[in-house]
Amino acid sequence: MGDIWEGISAGFWLVVTLDPDLVEITLMSLRVTVTATIVASCLALPFGAWLAIRRFRYRRFVIAVLNALMGLPPVVVGLIVYLMLSRSGPFGVLGLLFTPTAMIIAQVIIVTPLIASIAHQAIRDIWAEYHDLLISMSTSKWQRILTLIWDGRRALLTAALAGFGRAIGEVGAIMIVGGNIDHATRVLTTAIALETGKGDFSLALGLGFVLIGLAVTVNILIHAIGRTERDGKW
Repeated sequence: MGDIWEGISAGFWLVVTLDPDLVEITLMSLRVTVTATIVASCLALPFGAWLAIRRFRYRRFVIAVLNALMGLPPVVVGLIVYLMLSRSGPFGVLGLLFTPTAMIIAQVIIVTPLIASIAHQAIRDIWAEYHDLLISMSTSKWQRILTLIWDGRRALLTAALAGFGRAIGEVGAIMIVGGNIDHATRVLTTAIALETGKGDFSLALGLGFVLIGLAVTVNILIHAIGRTERDGKW
């Protein structure tokens, strides 16, 4: 029991003193996850809005597939991205495997369906309210999409934060395509797995505290945005 408390206190001290290794790993995690969230949001939010207002033959099927992709196993995504970026793969010439770019690509694939699904549900409700007004104003398809995105920005920001929360805690795909290379592709989740295997529980716990702090912060922001939306403020 004493060893456990000693590891916890040592891990907490690493956070307080801003240990260089811990800071470097945290910044790499934020760099990869924030970039992936921004790219995924740029893809998912317009698609979710378009799916909410567009009527076509296989729309229900597309929505069902989108919802199913929310549960796509990250290790499968990592395997697919690995095969695509490997030397024998179609994009192997780009040399992206075991780089932060490969990790970003994997995270984008993982979180885009989640953000798009939440965006679709939010925009669908707003579209039901604004449908007659936007139709009567003879707005174009993209004008409607942009209007709905702007009016639903709080719900869409929540969707983006949900995507960030999922991406920051992902380990399987990141490990496969990033390789957990020191000073290059090591992020919070892969470093925790590595340090735990090495028996360095102080650094693993320190990284865990940071990861928990980020997760809690994201959930607080989601709660605050949701409460602001219910109160009608912004």
